[in-house]
Amino acid sequence: MTVILIGALLIVAGVVYMADAVLRRGRLSDPAPSPAKPGPTLEPRRRGLGFLGLTQNWPGLLMVAIGVVLLLSVVVL
Repeated sequence: MTVILIGALLIVAGVVYMADAVLRRGRLSDPAPSPAKPGPTLEPRRRGLGFLGLTQNWPGLLMVAIGVVLLLSVVVL
């Protein structure tokens, strides 16, 4: 039972860590109007998909992977 709880907590903690890592990298919106689009927009300029990289998210991915291994070890045993 303890292994299941630890695995579930690691998965939740990994997902929360990755979400927090994305939010810590800066504002998601730019209130200043850009020359191409009139008015404020929620689309940041030149943000790209860099927030999905492994270099920033490896601790969260590691927590999720360990949690999955713990949950699967209970099923196999």
